[in-house]
This record gives sequence, C-alpha cells and structure tokens, in this order.
Amino acid sequence: MNVSFNWLNDHLDLSDHSIEQLDDLLTFAGVEVEGISQTGVPSDKIVVAQIVEAVQHPDADKLKVTKVDAGEGELRQIVCGAKNYKVGDKVPCCLPGASLGDFTIGETKMRGVESKGMLAGASEIGLIDEEDGLMILPEDAEIGKPLVEMFASDTIIEVEITPNRPDLLSHAGMARELSALTGKERKPFDQPSLETAAASTVKISAEERCPLYTATKISGVNVIESPAWLKTKLEAIGLRPINNVVDITNFVLHELGHPLHAFDAAKVDGALDIRLASEGEKFNALDGGEVELSSEDLLISDAAGNALALAGIMGGEDSGVTETTVDIILEAAYFTPSFIRRSSRRTALNSDSSYRFERGSDPQAVFNAAALAAKLIVEVAGGTIEGATEVAGEAPVLTQPVTLDVAKLEQLMGGSITVDAAKDILTKLGLTEGADNSWDIPSYRLDLQRHIDLVEEIARVHGLENVESRFVGAYVDESAVDKAYDFQLQLKQQLAALGFYETQTIKLIAEHSNDNMVAQMCDALPQRPLMDGDLVKVALPLSEDHAVMRPSLVPGLVAVAARNIRQGRKSLRFFEMGKQFRNAGGGKAKDLEAESLGLLMSGTDAPLNWANKAPNIVDLYDLKAVIAAALPKAVVQLKERKREGFILAADVLADGKPIGAFAQLTPARCRAIDANNPVYVAELDLVKLQQLATGIEKVDPLPQFPGSSRDAAMEAPILLENAAIENAIKKHNESLLVDFHCFDVFTDPTGEKLAADKKSVAYSFTYRSADKTLKAKEVDKAHQALLDYLAKSVKVTFR
Repeated sequence: MNVSFNWLNDHLDLSDHSIEQLDDLLTFAGVEVEGISQTGVPSDKIVVAQIVEAVQHPDADKLKVTKVDAGEGELRQIVCGAKNYKVGDKVPCCLPGASLGDFTIGETKMRGVESKGMLAGASEIGLIDEEDGLMILPEDAEIGKPLVEMFASDTIIEVEITPNRPDLLSHAGMARELSALTGKERKPFDQPSLETAAASTVKISAEERCPLYTATKISGVNVIESPAWLKTKLEAIGLRPINNVVDITNFVLHELGHPLHAFDAAKVDGALDIRLASEGEKFNALDGGEVELSSEDLLISDAAGNALALAGIMGGEDSGVTETTVDIILEAAYFTPSFIRRSSRRTALNSDSSYRFERGSDPQAVFNAAALAAKLIVEVAGGTIEGATEVAGEAPVLTQPVTLDVAKLEQLMGGSITVDAAKDILTKLGLTEGADNSWDIPSYRLDLQRHIDLVEEIARVHGLENVESRFVGAYVDESAVDKAYDFQLQLKQQLAALGFYETQTIKLIAEHSNDNMVAQMCDALPQRPLMDGDLVKVALPLSEDHAVMRPSLVPGLVAVAARNIRQGRKSLRFFEMGKQFRNAGGGKAKDLEAESLGLLMSGTDAPLNWANKAPNIVDLYDLKAVIAAALPKAVVQLKERKREGFILAADVLADGKPIGAFAQLTPARCRAIDANNPVYVAELDLVKLQQLATGIEKVDPLPQFPGSSRDAAMEAPILLENAAIENAIKKHNESLLVDFHCFDVFTDPTGEKLAADKKSVAYSFTYRSADKTLKAKEVDKAHQALLDYLAKSVKVTFR
C-alpha cells in the first residue's frame, strides 16, 4: 500500500520527524517498509519559461530550435522535439544542473546546434501528464519562478501490511499507529453522521456472506472532473482520477480503509438484492471483461435480476457512474472475508476493495465511511441526500474484552516499562480500559484476542530494544553430536558444490524390496551379508510398501533416479544421509542403526550446451573421484569384491581400511528404471568418514630441490589388480620416491601385439631429495631397485 506523507499530516503532525525516522519506527514495529520515493518537481532549477521563438532545426526534420525567456535577463537557446506548443506558451524549463533522477541536465549540441537546457513534459519533472508533449503552464505563471513553489512535492512510503493488520490499510489507520509510536496526539477529525432507517428497497438473500448492507441515495449530482485537492491526493498514491463521485469513494477507501461503491440509480431496476449467483451466470466486470460465476459467488443485483456488482470485489460495467449520471446509490457494506477471498481467487479479479474485504474490514466502520462519502459527494458533485440511509442486517460483533495480566506483563517486559506507560500505549492504539485491567478491543483490531496479544502490542510500541535480556548463554564444550552435525553439513555443502542434489526418502520400505541389491549393499557396512531375521519389521504396518525399516539407502536413491529419468533428466547426481536399520546378529533383540551416506551417479558428466555438444558419460572413476574429494586426507581405492546382482562391485577402501561398498547396476535393473546409461551407486559409513576427515591439517612445505621423473612400462597378468602394484611400491619404501601414478593401460584381446592374458601398465615415478639436488646416477639406482622389487614381488616384466 502507498502512504502519502502529506496525507498523513492531515491526521498527525509529523513535521519534526524525518522519513528515515518514520522508516525505522514502522520497521521495528513490524510494519515492513518496502520503498520510499519522492513525487513532485525534483529540482529548484526547473523554472517557468516563455517560448519567444521557434524555428526549424537545420539538420533534423523533427526538431526545432527555440529561444525562451527563463527570467535570466537574456534568452536561452534550447533544441526541442515536442509539437504541442506555440510561441508565447509558458512551459517548464530545466536549466543546466537540474537533476531529473538518473541524469543531470547540461549544455550540449543536438545535430550540431547548441542546446542550453531542456523543455520538459509533466512526467519528466515528476508530475502527471495531461497531454502528449510539453507541459503547458497557466498564462499567469510568473516567468523564472521555480516550479517547486507552484506544485507540492510529496514523499510516498510503500508498506507491506501483514494479513492480521487490515486496520493499517488506510491513512487514518497508519496515523493511529504512528501516534502510538511517536507519542503525538492525532488531529481532531470531524466525523459526519447519517440518518438511518430499516431497509425497504434492500434485501439480503445471503446473510452468511453479507451480514450488513447500507444504501444511501443522492440525487441531482453533477458528475465532472474532480477538484484539484482530490486529484492530488489520489495521484500521490498512484491512482488515476476518474470523476468526482468515483474519486470520492476511492478517497474514503484510502482515508478510512473501508471500501465503497456507487451505482447509477437510473441503471438499477427496483430494489437491491444481495444474492448468490446462479451456476454459470455471466457477469460483465468493470475491469475484467465477462466472467462466468459459480453458485458460491455473491452478487449485488436488482429486482430484475441484473448483476450490478460482484460483491466486495468489483462493480459491473453496466451500472457504473458516468458523466450522464444524475442520481446515485452509495453502497457501504460488510462482507464475510473468507467468501470474498474465495471468489476473488476463483474469478482472478482483484481490487483495492477485495484486498481489504478478504483480510477483514471493520464492520463498525460501515456507517462512518458512508457518512463521510455522502458528505464529500454533496460538496464536490452537488445534489442532495434523499431521506435516510437504508440499513439491512446488522454489524457483527467480532471482538470481546481482553484482560491484561499485569504480573505477567512485568515479568515479560523485565520491568522496562511502567504499568501506566503500558496503558497509555494501549489507549493510543484505540483500546478502552475497563474494570479490573479489562480492555475493550476496538472493532478494527480483530487480531487482539488474548492477554499475550496486548503484551505484544506494548512491547512492539515500547521497542524490543528497550527490553533488557535476562539470560546470557553459557559456553559449553562441543559435543560429539555437534561435531557430527558440523561434519555432515560440511559434507553436504561439498557434495552440492560437486553438482549433487540431496534426497530425503522414507525410512520404511516394502519387505520385497530386500532383493539382492539391498542385501549385497548392506554387506559392506556391518561387514557381513544380510541374513534372514536381520530385517527390522514394523509390527502394524500401514501398508505393504511400508513394512520394514530400510536396511540400505540404495533402493530410495534408485527410486529417485527412476522418477528423474522419466521426467527427462539426463545427468543424475544424488546423495542421501540417513540411518539404515537391521537386527544385530540374525534376529537378536538389539537393533543396529548405522549412519550412512548413499551416492548415485549416472548419465552425462555435464549439461548439453553450445560449448559442450557431446558430454561424456560418467563411469566408476567419476564416482571414485567424488569419494576421494570427500576424503582429501586419505588414499581412496576400489577393491573388487563379487556381489550377486551387480555387473561390477567393489569395497571402498580409505588408507587400506573398508569404509563402504561400490557397485554398478545390471542392465536389467537399468532397463527397469528406464536408464539408458550405466548407473553407479555407493554406500559409505558416515562415522568412518568423519574419523578420516577430522584431525589436524598438515601442509607440506614447497620442495627446495628439483625432482627427476622416470617412466616404466610393465607387462603383467591381466587379472593382476592395480592395487597390488601400488601396495608393492609402497612396501618397497624407497626414501627418494615422492610420487607415482599410472598413466596408461593397454590390452589386446586378439593377442597380436600382446598376449590376450596379459596387460601393459605404464607408471611415472618422481624422485626427489629434501637435502640436495639428485644426480642422474642416484635416481637411476633408486629406480632400478624399485623395478627389481616389483619384478620379484608381483611377478611383472618390464618392456
């Protein structure tokens, strides 16, 4: 909602408060300020100027070279592209140095002709455009006079009002709030009244949706353009003036917060009927075209059944006030919020009225709003109020007295405020004190229902920063639970940075899910196969699909992968952290819960795009790299281990110790989940991961002496594991060897270049001394000793 600072000053003198101070007051009181903007002429260097001469630009058909009198004693030359002026007109002239928001006016050349300033349209200087082109000022405007002295400026505060505070959706409500926050008294407000009588031409057929409806007839109105003061008010908050009658209803809406509507009496056939729409009934909305209604929508109609308005939301196209209107019927009513909200959402029609009604308007404000609007309409449009205001139904009472517990108030506020000061705050907010600390709640504060609500209001206005804290947090040592949480959060962030998405699957699965995949993956963590009786079964399962506690995270990850594949996902990277459950020792009573990390990878290693037209398909080494990245302090290896139901399986080793299992799904399982690419899974023990990842970080200093590398290609049995070669290299323990890695593996199934039962493995070795620069003979000696040891220990030959 937009709030005008000038409009607020009609209710409350805020001249000694800056906009920044009001921003802080509202924000800390729970009213969110979304923006602050200035309206009106932005600079005192924008003055009245008279056009003395205008000739065609020599090098531009659409430009003219003007000379203007800006009250400087000499004429000023300005190039202008507007066409709506004539010589002698007075227009706004922006002198060099005038700031227009994002830019500042200066002296320049336009198509080779010097231009010393700018002639401006209204919107260019913060005013409302009434014609296309320059703003034509009155003939009696004083030449050289700054426009800031002719047009009032304003500050607009854009606020976001929470649904529980509809009382703030008006300038009067905002002034009441600021009165409590600043301690200032509100200015007297002359609230007119109306004579009322029981309705004779109004019928409420849906009382549940409309408990109260009033109709005031005003005859002999003259519908014309609104006076300047009214247009200024509406334009300041971003509303477009329409005519004096409609503008008054909009003014009262933003003044008091209660919506109104005016009907052209000539377009109403007989009595008004507030009824439910017929299923499929058509309604021509004033601002939304034709809308098809349901039997749940509330209509204002006449005796002939014509739909005049969609109650509380929008008027009808055929019943609105126009320049030909002579008599009007002014509606003021209370509608049940839930039904307005439902109709607004269903019909996709929204208005300032529906915004307020669906949040809960003040039922007691109906008469005040009607009286003020009727008085102002007579003032600006003429006419007379015909008879008494007809009233159908009655205003519901939605609030009740609330008792303030003084003892609890003092306890919660820590003695930071006196009881008298607290009562003064409640009084400024519109509450009335009764007997025994009972407070009558005004009808516009539907949110105040309990003692603690009153305390909250007192604390909010008093300022939470003024309530001293009574509790000081004590330092406690980091517990094992804290360490585990921090490690898991860090690991999640690391995996997310590697492109993984976290999943959270249900811990209950179907008993038949315990196929070979589950059994074999569970094999890794407890270090024994899943046996009969190991499953933790639910005594009274809700369904067959939730019969046992999951003994592995893999089935859940595979199910997630299947859903994503069927939604067209090409690259799959998922992880889950959670518990797996199984009985310890084949049916014993004691249950075992293991904290595990599950990983799944499949598909492309990167998205398809113009720079990556043929992404690679991930393989087991990609998943191994992810595990290695999570354990930078350990050496990660995959040690093959046959597992039934997988085409490839291995134990995951870190520094030679098992920490989990790795596997590739069979083609049959991949087809079952519609996967066209290999699917790799791993399940790791989180406790062991934490143990390996924690500890003192050690950083090796940069080497002072150069290293020397040697390559070696060895011929080995095809079934010889690479881990066996690496273990032999480590076991040799050559002091000068600082690094080694495998860079090539070659096999020839045909046997032409290499025996089919052999493979050629090439390694690169780096040698370095911490004390000196090694000589070639020293490197050769160390390298040959290593090769001799490999030939003897793992039975390889060198090529």
